[in-house]
Amino acid sequence: MRDYREFLAEILIPEARLQARVLELAAEISRDFAGRDLMLVCILRGGVMFLADLMRALSVPHTVDFMAVSSYGAGVRSTTGQVRISLDLTTSIEGRNVLIVEDIIDSGFTLASVLELLSARRPQSLQVCTLLDKAERRETEVPIAYCGFVIPNKFVFGYGLDLDEYYRNLPFVGVVQPEKFFAP
Repeated sequence: MRDYREFLAEILIPEARLQARVLELAAEISRDFAGRDLMLVCILRGGVMFLADLMRALSVPHTVDFMAVSSYGAGVRSTTGQVRISLDLTTSIEGRNVLIVEDIIDSGFTLASVLELLSARRPQSLQVCTLLDKAERRETEVPIAYCGFVIPNKFVFGYGLDLDEYYRNLPFVGVVQPEKFFAP
């Protein structure tokens, strides 16, 4: 596998800024859910690093479960909002305060579909916490209760976000130079 420096255009969000924002988000969530039951639902795979750091910073007791979803439709990105669940929750969310932990929200179609699916399972509350919000790409509105960073429409990787399943381990969010990454 190639060294990421070959196609890194810029470091969009450095490690220190990421970690500081995760602490701020955890403080907000801890304040808002003080004395309440909280269940974190991580959307795999990209949300894992964010989830792990967020969990360590939360001061309220919480449980964790995971979902793996993928959008489908014509082309590379979903335009239908339909998702395929490849890993569903293992515990019931009925009557629980559920916080979906997501790495990035782009068009919003996939998350909107997940919210609809989970709402039908009758949680007490259902909210979203995303590390990155690519708001200018939004095609359907989704409610975001907690947002780490609103980012421009750039191809990003690192801190859980992959490039062909690699580079999730990087401690920062970087921008890809597509002409260098996808060059033959």
